[in-house]
Amino acid sequence: MSKSAAPATARLAKGLGAASLGLGLGELLAPAKVAALAGLDHSDRSRPVIRVLGLRECAHAAALLFGPSRLVWTRVAGDALDLALLVGAHANSGPGRRRRGATSAVALAGIAAVDLYTALRATGSGGRHTNGSPHRSLRAAVTVRRSPEDVYRFWRELENLPSFMHHLQSVTQSGDRSHWVANVPIGRSIGWDAQITDDEPDKRIVWQSLSGSAVEHSGSVEFTPTVDALGTEVRVTMSYRLPGGALGKAAATAFGESPEQQVHDDLRRFKQIVETGQVMRSAGSPHGTAAYRQMHQQPAQPTSGEKEAKR
Repeated sequence: MSKSAAPATARLAKGLGAASLGLGLGELLAPAKVAALAGLDHSDRSRPVIRVLGLRECAHAAALLFGPSRLVWTRVAGDALDLALLVGAHANSGPGRRRRGATSAVALAGIAAVDLYTALRATGSGGRHTNGSPHRSLRAAVTVRRSPEDVYRFWRELENLPSFMHHLQSVTQSGDRSHWVANVPIGRSIGWDAQITDDEPDKRIVWQSLSGSAVEHSGSVEFTPTVDALGTEVRVTMSYRLPGGALGKAAATAFGESPEQQVHDDLRRFKQIVETGQVMRSAGSPHGTAAYRQMHQQPAQPTSGEKEAKR
């Protein structure tokens, strides 16, 4: 973060601290009104929980008003917890209360976006990696009932990736180089450039983000025939640097957006789309696994084909 940007970020963090103080006092002194605004049951059972959240907000306020700006990451983690609690509280509520809960969730997501923006600025990333954030590695594998040639061919067309990597908006390929645009928590997006550094047809693809990219990562995918020669074992290895360090990772995980969650879900969908040509979706969770999307869950219902068969 540049020296000229530091005072503005500090003022923004102090403003969020003041907001935490106001919210915390409101939750401590008037928990029933806070519950009503959020569409929650303002019974005696909910009031102690809201008061505990009020104490936490006051702690956020003290940290931001008297401590370094980077402590705004505690608010990001708190936003994730609040949203998860809100979703859980409305899981079995009626339509009217659920609508109020959805409105509260949208407002909370907007506040979380401001908190995340401030946290990234405070850690000097502005959406880019920082040298103080450690590299993390992950590995995952899946067996696909298709030949290595078919599986490799589908993956090598990088523009196919958004069809099963749902956090990706687009991949634009130009030779061995490509431009990626991905979703990150709270509805923002981020882009970066990458290059294929090793390409063994039907066996292996290795990539690396370009120097100066907003996302620093590298990885490989290997395609190995199964013992019975009826399928392919797909093994993915990735190394990445997550903005915000451990707190950033905790917030991303709570919102269902961490790389570990993503890669396992991606490989499951990859298997489905290569084997069957489509990704199977659940009527009970049509919008994926991100916590803030679970407000849209629906009871499981028969497919349209099953409905027609019953008529």
